[in-house]
Amino acid sequence: MGDDPTDHEDVWLTPESLRVLAHPLRSRLLGALRRGGPATATDLAAALGTNSGATSYHLRKLESVGLVHDTEEGEGKRRLWRASSEYHSWHPSDFEGDEDSETALNWLTRDYARHFSEQYDKWLDVSTTWPTAWQDACGSSDASVLVTAESLEAMREEMWDLIERYRRVGQGNPQARRIAVYAFAYPLDLDRPPAAGSRESSR
Repeated sequence: MGDDPTDHEDVWLTPESLRVLAHPLRSRLLGALRRGGPATATDLAAALGTNSGATSYHLRKLESVGLVHDTEEGEGKRRLWRASSEYHSWHPSDFEGDEDSETALNWLTRDYARHFSEQYDKWLDVSTTWPTAWQDACGSSDASVLVTAESLEAMREEMWDLIERYRRVGQGNPQARRIAVYAFAYPLDLDRPPAAGSRESSR
């Protein structure tokens, strides 16, 4: 499975697509297609340690809300699946008052945090086998900022614009490697929620 551009960079989650995506295997299937490019249900089952029947079923569920699609390039009955976008976005306020969607969003965002921890642990396990230049370039950092909800959203948009500038700068360079970049923003004063204001965005 090699690199392959998706049809769209971003897709905005709807209540329906959120509820479909909030499932352990479906979330991993979408991530695998985005990282590795088009693949069959059999390929994905082998990569994720499940069976192709379950994988095919959950791929069709993702297809039903437009998150993946059949490339129609498979051989015989072996459908070749592809992610429909490079990433997805949402505003938590899009689902306010919809109990099922709020529950799904709570699970999905917690799953992303768990996935980050698992993947970062894997990097730490092998990091010393990589050249020191890569060890220096990778890593983690943290900071705190004193901001309003509006300025925090503006800061995150600027960070996203910077990531967009670097998204494909290594294309064609054999020394380039795909790097995951995560951004988590959360309040430190958890016991001091302010009055309701403007909405905050998530990616």
